Amino acid sequence: MITVEEARQLLFGLVATMPEEQIALADAADRVLMRDVKAERDQPPFAASSMDGYALKSAEVERHAMFKVIGEAAAGQRFTSTVGPGQAVRIFTGAPVPEGADFVVIQEDTDLRGDLLTITEEPGQKTNIRPAGVDFTIGDVVSAPRVLSPEDLALLAAMNVPTVSVATKPQIALIATGNELVMPGETPGPDQIIASNSFGIKALLEKAGAHVRMLPVAQDTLSSLETAFGLAEGSDLVVTIGGASVGDYDLVAEASQRLGLEQSFYKVLMRPGKPLMAGRLGDAAMIGLPGNPVSAMVCGYLFLVPLVKKMLGIQTVDPILQQAILSEALPPNGPREHYMRARLESDGIRAFEEQDSSLLSVLARSNALLMRPPNDPARAAGETVSYLPI
Repeated sequence: MITVEEARQLLFGLVATMPEEQIALADAADRVLMRDVKAERDQPPFAASSMDGYALKSAEVERHAMFKVIGEAAAGQRFTSTVGPGQAVRIFTGAPVPEGADFVVIQEDTDLRGDLLTITEEPGQKTNIRPAGVDFTIGDVVSAPRVLSPEDLALLAAMNVPTVSVATKPQIALIATGNELVMPGETPGPDQIIASNSFGIKALLEKAGAHVRMLPVAQDTLSSLETAFGLAEGSDLVVTIGGASVGDYDLVAEASQRLGLEQSFYKVLMRPGKPLMAGRLGDAAMIGLPGNPVSAMVCGYLFLVPLVKKMLGIQTVDPILQQAILSEALPPNGPREHYMRARLESDGIRAFEEQDSSLLSVLARSNALLMRPPNDPARAAGETVSYLPI
């Protein structure tokens, strides 16, 4: 068996960075930017008022000074003449500051009677003008790679960038296996259960940035599994769930090998999730997840999410462990790296007592996986431990 980190590095070697595609900015939320983008204009492109008020010459600004209002400047409609001595222009937020003016007195500090303006309060030193290019200038760069956030999209739009080059979404085929499985909404037989793993894994993969096809449940026969693999043709990654252990009905390895699987590894020194398998199947990478629901999800967090990020060209892909104070004592750990379902709260982190890998209800109540190194000694409350947020 190999370690979790060794397995992750071998998985990274099975995939390549996805090609680029050009898409509209409006469709680019959460996509991975692949090429640097340069601003096509200054922002703002002109000196603009940051307040509603009156534009005039700063040298004339003082309390009780009086001015003649000669026009108006609004957002999208500048005042086209020049502001001279003793003159002012009514101006609104976002409007271009007229030529000859370099100060905006806010409306609340003035009194207007007819076209005669009086500064009634001490105006202070702030000009209330945003200089041209104060936000960004032509040629400023939004660097790649990066996952495009809503804030990034707003910035790129302001830069007058209509399209961006992003990584194509990895196409992933998801195959649940097992005679005992039926889909939610179907009526299970007396010895059957609902196929739940696919839904959690699909959500994890899509949240990471992949496009997922959930294929029909494959039965525990070589012919059914080979048919399922055939349906997965054209995918960048094939993920099977279940059938990767050593029982008489665990046929994923045999079926995939008959189709030409080049196995990279089988079994990882971890708990839960030991019977993890991976390799190359034709043009696709292939990962065989264990069938226990929690085992599959833990492998999803530790391996599938980093793998998708790697395929998308994201630079930091390894799960980042954080530190917390243990709020309840823990017994010694065994020889495998253990990822315990846990709850992080204000007083620290606590592992749930029940850690059976079939208990999805415990996973649903968890917000962290508390990581125990191999052969970790007993831990007392108050000690610092590592965890992965989920």
